[in-house]
Amino acid sequence: MPVIRLLFLWHMHQPYYKDLVTGEYRLPWVRLHALKDYFGMVKLLDEFPGVHQTFNLVPSLMIQIQEYVEGKAHDPFLEIAARPAAELDLHERQFAIQYLFQANLQNMISRYPRYRELWENLQSFSSNIRQAAFFFKDGDIRDLQVLSQIAWMDEFFLDDPDIRALIDKGRGYTLEDQQFIIGKQRELLAKVLPAYATAAQRGAIEISTSPFYHPILPLLCDTDAGAASHAGLPLPRQRFRHPEDAQQQITRAIALHEQVFGVRPQGMWPSEGSVSNEVLALAHQAGLRWLATDEGVLGRSTGNLFARDHSGKLEPASADRLYRIYHWEQSAASMHMVFRDHNLSDLIGFVYSGVPARDAAEDFIRRIRESAAPVLAQGRDAVVPIILDGENAWECYPLSGREFLRRLYAEIEGQKDFQALTISEAIEREQAPSPLPSIFPGSWINANFDIWIGAPEDNLSWDHLSAARDFFDAHAQGAAPGQKKLAYEELLIAEGSDWNWWYGPEHHSANGPEFDELYRKHLSNIYQALGAAPPDALAQPIAGSYSKPIFTPQTAYISPRFDGNPGYFDWLGAATHVADRRSSSMHGKSFLLDTGYTGIDAENLYCRIDFMENISEWSTSETRVVVSIDSDAHSHESHRLEAWLSGATIANWSFSHNGNGAGNSAGEGIVVALRREHIFECKVPRSLLNVSEGSLLRVRFSVWRDRLPLDALPQEGSIEVQVVSESDLAALAYAKP
Repeated sequence: MPVIRLLFLWHMHQPYYKDLVTGEYRLPWVRLHALKDYFGMVKLLDEFPGVHQTFNLVPSLMIQIQEYVEGKAHDPFLEIAARPAAELDLHERQFAIQYLFQANLQNMISRYPRYRELWENLQSFSSNIRQAAFFFKDGDIRDLQVLSQIAWMDEFFLDDPDIRALIDKGRGYTLEDQQFIIGKQRELLAKVLPAYATAAQRGAIEISTSPFYHPILPLLCDTDAGAASHAGLPLPRQRFRHPEDAQQQITRAIALHEQVFGVRPQGMWPSEGSVSNEVLALAHQAGLRWLATDEGVLGRSTGNLFARDHSGKLEPASADRLYRIYHWEQSAASMHMVFRDHNLSDLIGFVYSGVPARDAAEDFIRRIRESAAPVLAQGRDAVVPIILDGENAWECYPLSGREFLRRLYAEIEGQKDFQALTISEAIEREQAPSPLPSIFPGSWINANFDIWIGAPEDNLSWDHLSAARDFFDAHAQGAAPGQKKLAYEELLIAEGSDWNWWYGPEHHSANGPEFDELYRKHLSNIYQALGAAPPDALAQPIAGSYSKPIFTPQTAYISPRFDGNPGYFDWLGAATHVADRRSSSMHGKSFLLDTGYTGIDAENLYCRIDFMENISEWSTSETRVVVSIDSDAHSHESHRLEAWLSGATIANWSFSHNGNGAGNSAGEGIVVALRREHIFECKVPRSLLNVSEGSLLRVRFSVWRDRLPLDALPQEGSIEVQVVSESDLAALAYAKP
């Protein structure tokens, strides 16, 4: 009987945060993700012996974990969390308040009442860090120091009796509590890599690798690959072409993997799924057996892209082409290849966090069955690769996604025709892989390299890298061996993909300036190691001033018309939130919502959401717009207005109060409308919201299809409106922080 072979690959990666000259780790994310995600992801498989998976551990991540375990790594965030609160000066207190709240609000901060209380105290200062630093007492700072560390700990680690005692204590932590939670981290971090080694030794997992410092290999081989995957893409002024560096990144990765785990890796997830014929040949020379990338690359390679229906299910012919193992061969080089199901992988990465765990697991199994059914009907096994980031998504899930994963793995074990295998296990069982004579140069993102090359910032970054590489070639031979080694190591680090991830218009980070500065520091260190002063250009930031999310409070009463002809001034004065489509380290999120407006007058609450595209272009009969309206904690009122769409019209709507549903007949006075095919508006009488003068209304918009969330605005938090007089609205809006 044919079976469905599920190939999970979880990619574990963080940038290289260490400055080799100073020895300082500029950012804490290796430590924090190692505490929160890496251990539990593999430990969870102890409960499901029938589920085998592949974990991809990037070498530069592993060496950073090792340095934290050995006590060699120190980042300023850890040092601030460890210092006695009474000894912090004003600058250090500001640093603590600014950075120790860097966690998901709903699932990490709000999980601990005192942590949420401190966050709300900060919001009361309109995020004015300096003012908050004067207000926060030593006890507040100490509680922040302790809870900010607990919030980043794995669910398994939280079962430790001593850590559980701190959680139960809740607040009023002592210096001894603080010292304990800091000291405990090395003990917990020391469990991470051995957990993977143990799981691999018993056959539960396969550990694959990536190029050492996570570079985009095709671009290292030749930056002209950027234009080969996207015709007409602007390229850097200076062509970078160093396949020998790409080879070093691969061979060093294999060597470290063998040093840590005692065996050579069989496969590789090339950074960002980036491949080309030249890269596959290099991987073959290094002795690797398989590589993985995205379905988009396969589609471009065969000239036959994959087709799906509106629910994301593959058309039968597309499923037949995707759900198989391929064998690439050119000249004397060959490589097995698998291609990720983009839609299924992204459901876990971006969608299911907003769905109850049981529903999400059942939905995932159903979708796999539906997509694989045409392949099974032919009497052939369906190979379904699910490949995604193994860390960032879990911040958006309750309890780090563990309930979802447990339900999913239990469902998989319970299906007689499902096999969850490592990629090497699947290759061993494949008797006739499909031939693939050539691979299109591309990555998992749109089958091109546009994230890392083409934008002015990206190309400037490549020009700086090319200049440093040329300088190394011209001066390395005259340098002492130790200095030459240091310069080349800094060069390999600067070749990593993470720096250009944050350049250009696609992404931004709260730590963007630190990323930019650290990248330029790595380049500067190349020159300094070889006895020269860095070019003046490296003193200038590469990153431009791209706009951040825009939120403006309500400044005046609004009373928009609902006569089919909305005017510009109808919403002038409303609280406004403009979507930020670059605010995540995760790429692939669908964005439908552009700008949200909320405001009141003496009688009504008004809400409006502008879509990025005409509704008829993406909506189906299963699409609905949800407006969630909550009042402040004093009255605990919650309302939900749902509108079902049919093309560019509203088929039906409902209004519910505290979970008690009601049809549109019960929502007397409510008006719901679509305008100009891309604007949704509604009016809700304040009398239906049961709010009194002084109450705070929180509004959030979301779009759903077939029980799954597609987009939300804001992504975190809400648009807030104070129920006060019009004169008080203006006073609140323009008050100085």
